[in-house]
Amino acid sequence: MTQLPRPRLAYHHTQGTGPTVVFLPGYASDMNGTKALALEAWARGTGRAFLRFDYGGCGQSEGAFEDQTLTGWRDDVVAMIDQVATGPVMLVGSSLGGWLMLLAAKARPERVVGLVGIAPAPDFTDWGFSTEDKMAILTGGRLERANPYGPAPTVYTRGFFQSGEANRLMFGAIPFDGPVRLVQGQADGDVPWHRTVRLGEMIRSADVQTLLIKDGDHRLSRDTDIAAIIRATEDVLNRL
Repeated sequence: MTQLPRPRLAYHHTQGTGPTVVFLPGYASDMNGTKALALEAWARGTGRAFLRFDYGGCGQSEGAFEDQTLTGWRDDVVAMIDQVATGPVMLVGSSLGGWLMLLAAKARPERVVGLVGIAPAPDFTDWGFSTEDKMAILTGGRLERANPYGPAPTVYTRGFFQSGEANRLMFGAIPFDGPVRLVQGQADGDVPWHRTVRLGEMIRSADVQTLLIKDGDHRLSRDTDIAAIIRATEDVLNRL
């Protein structure tokens, strides 16, 4: 069987001291979000190497969005680690990016040395859909949901859903031993905060801290939220 190549990926790479901080956006998001740009500005100001990019089918990268899968996006993260970043990397994953950072750390344990999760959403194909939604995806091939962050609906496909189910992590110890910081809003309507607390318990590392922001929503894009994310990133880097 012929394996089609992954699409070419758009990215911005800021040179600086390592480890390289790599930002992983959320589902149907891109590298030009508030958190990605704020972290890039912080990295430039501190002389830190930084990388942001668009997954296949997202933003400025090639590919059709509805052709993408979780495994394919994980492979995009690994390609950035292998082909663009040099030396050790620290992954900052937002929402879906929090799932991808764990999968990438599993795939490249010798390269990924630290993690920051922002409202991380591992296994959301399991807990983020009702039984009716799951049946609609599996029988009809796709599901559209109203998008609170833009006019176009958010689309989920059977291929993405099945790929997600095949890559679930929260059934046992998650093998990562470096420093981890998880930042989670307790007013998050998409990722229940107790799931992030549970994720912190399941990551094998002893150096895991979870910060709960009582009035924080899923986006965590206010100035105070951004400051908390930057502090978490600096804390991880200081532990390396």
